[in-house]
Amino acid sequence: MKLIEVTYRTLSGTKKILKIPGRKSTQWIIYQDNEPKYYVDLFDLSIESNAMMNSLVLCTKSKMRDVLTLINKKNNINLSTRNFSSLGFHKTRDSKIVNIDLKPLPEEWLDYSL
Repeated sequence: MKLIEVTYRTLSGTKKILKIPGRKSTQWIIYQDNEPKYYVDLFDLSIESNAMMNSLVLCTKSKMRDVLTLINKKNNINLSTRNFSSLGFHKTRDSKIVNIDLKPLPEEWLDYSL
């Protein structure tokens, strides 16, 4: 999967953020232990774990972070999303296209009864 890696310089140091080109609000990069591991597209229902996440997020009108918190507690893992706030002082240092193989979330972590 082609992603854009943007390096920012902020008051708290240098930060690298992965962005999805032409990202829609239903597409997410999920980090496990601060490493990008999974990709979720809530409208790509051809993948079972995306369909399950669609049910957990959109059908229940929950926030992605709230659903990930429940998954973390149930499975004793550390999943998160990483959003870079455009507020505050920052300067873009570098931007490049990278190829990273991101998998869908494992179905065994998801359960409709979360």
